[in-house]
Amino acid sequence: MPDDDLDDFLCFDLYAASRAVTAAYRPILGELGLTYPQYLVLAVLWERDERRIKELSTVLRLDHATLTPLLRRLESAGLLTRRRSADDERAVVVALTADGRALSAHAEDVRCRIAEAVGLPLEDVEVLRTLLRRVSAAVSPAPAAPRP
Repeated sequence: MPDDDLDDFLCFDLYAASRAVTAAYRPILGELGLTYPQYLVLAVLWERDERRIKELSTVLRLDHATLTPLLRRLESAGLLTRRRSADDERAVVVALTADGRALSAHAEDVRCRIAEAVGLPLEDVEVLRTLLRRVSAAVSPAPAAPRP
């Protein structure tokens, strides 16, 4: 297969776009001392603080083995805490520290700078977001049926 046939692969376009957008975040988040995955964790906690690790894993679509080291690094940086749930000792609750909450003041600037880097009008961004969510839903495994 000739190399230029990659142009015919939707998966390659998705991969290349994802890498490019993630790379655009790197210098912006570097100013805050964050990586892109760390920023995503904080963004979820800025929406609603104190979430169980299982919930974070579901929202971020990350497995526990990927999420745990991320949380450990954010905790070491003083941006969040982890503690056992009072009502279920098996569950771990993640909460922002004052420093973690303070970083939320930069969230709008990050979003604006990324929107500028992407360079699409808002209408195109909304269409793209809708299409990407449809693709994700179509190729994601169906959730497991609840156990009786």
